[in-house]
Amino acid sequence: MPAHLRTALTGVQLSIPVVGGRLALGTWQGIYLFEHRRRPHEREVVLHLLGE
Repeated sequence: MPAHLRTALTGVQLSIPVVGGRLALGTWQGIYLFEHRRRPHEREVVLHLLGE
């Protein structure tokens, strides 16, 4: 799949509220990472935590 289509179909960033040190997700919500590549490779996930 061409890169410009992948970008349009999938998000590259995510903002999730944290309440009391836990992710504030709904009952049926979750976070999933999936790849469009056929060969294995390394992936780096970066977390920026903002708060008081």
